[in-house]
Amino acid sequence: MNAQTLADVDLPRAQTGANPQHLVLGLFTDHWFQAEDALPSAALVALLGDFGITPVSARAAIGRLARRGVLDVHKDGRRTYYRPAPSAVRPLEQLQRRIVNFGARERAWDGLWTTVIFSVPDDQRDARHAIRRRLGFLGYAAVYDGVWMSPHADHDQTVELLESIGVRSATVLRSTLTHAQGAGDPLGAWDLDAIQAAYQDFIAEYTPLLNRVVGGQVGSAEALVARTTVKDVWRELVGTDPELPANLLPEGWPGRAARSVFAQIYDTLGPLAEVRVRQLVAERHPALAAQVGHRTTDDDKEPPP
Repeated sequence: MNAQTLADVDLPRAQTGANPQHLVLGLFTDHWFQAEDALPSAALVALLGDFGITPVSARAAIGRLARRGVLDVHKDGRRTYYRPAPSAVRPLEQLQRRIVNFGARERAWDGLWTTVIFSVPDDQRDARHAIRRRLGFLGYAAVYDGVWMSPHADHDQTVELLESIGVRSATVLRSTLTHAQGAGDPLGAWDLDAIQAAYQDFIAEYTPLLNRVVGGQVGSAEALVARTTVKDVWRELVGTDPELPANLLPEGWPGRAARSVFAQIYDTLGPLAEVRVRQLVAERHPALAAQVGHRTTDDDKEPPP
């Protein structure tokens, strides 16, 4: 059996607003990524409390992730501990790299489009929804029903996605575009105006926070919430942008500027956020506090092409 990837792990669906399950996984990925031990549930509940998540909702979210096999759980006396399941480690790391590397540099494009053609029976609607959602996150958009295209999508993850969902009829092509008209033009498959507006809104909303961060006006508790929230919003943007080559984008595309705002906030607030996580973990299990860390965009930087 192949190692699981972003294509087949049962991660929670994206949604607008604070999703407790996404917060749990984000906290593990950002601050517990090198820890040898599991994290006590009391610490996770306390961490989610900083985001306004009630203990009942926090425990429910943690329990759902465990039941879906995304988190491993074990008990030691009256304490319950959680950590990412081995099958979830790789997809979570892939997700981390995709989020922090997205828009960091201009990607070379060979002019070839990756096209996925698939057919899913009507009685497998759940599979059809899953493949569409996951293809979208990998950078594809539907040109026709069952025909999805992308300039940069990862081929291996695409094939793993199709196999993991059990799609029996599928074709993956890499080819040049020789003619496109009307709805058949892949550039029309994405709402570039909406994506551009989302980037502009991101810059407008978080530039004031960045100014406060640079001015040293953010404390550790706020740093944890702000950093995690900015990353979660950035993840939503990543899931809508196909990262088209620059020559195919409108002039003045704000993606790179938005990425700079995200990266500066994420990197600068890392040490402060770690302080807050360490504090909350120490209050519940002092011996584990030393395992708390934080990541930066440099830690997960992709090698140049």
